[in-house]
Amino acid sequence: MIGASLLTGALLVCGTTAANAQAKPTLGPYGYGAVRLGMTAKQAKATGDVVKKLKDGCSGWDLKKFPTPKNEVGFYISPKVGLAAIFAAKGMKTPEGIKIGSTGKQVKAAYRHLWKAFHGYYMTTVPGNKKAYYAFEIKHSKVVDYYIELKDQDCFN
Repeated sequence: MIGASLLTGALLVCGTTAANAQAKPTLGPYGYGAVRLGMTAKQAKATGDVVKKLKDGCSGWDLKKFPTPKNEVGFYISPKVGLAAIFAAKGMKTPEGIKIGSTGKQVKAAYRHLWKAFHGYYMTTVPGNKKAYYAFEIKHSKVVDYYIELKDQDCFN
């Protein structure tokens, strides 16, 4: 009886861990959870995970789990290339473990081919997705902002 109880407890712990791992998608290499780079607005809406905020040109959207302030958006959808970029929210991380608050050293260790772009962000091709970049804003040796974007996105800089 004690052995059966221990086995049941072990299975419950393992099941909880697996459920938690599935509940926390990463930002990359193709998007965030069911919301994927390149999706049309119709496809993004069909996930049930998004809400539209801005309608002009590249439309601005939010992930329902990560609402943004009034004049900000969580991602853009371009009429030409589809879902063009997703901006990280607190609590998101890349598959390599980088998140807001990570150190510059951690970013450089995770992404060996970084370069500094004209807008001051550190850029790298997304591991596992040669069609996308990560862009990291690092201030005082910490990541303060980052996003994933299609290389051919046409919504901003």
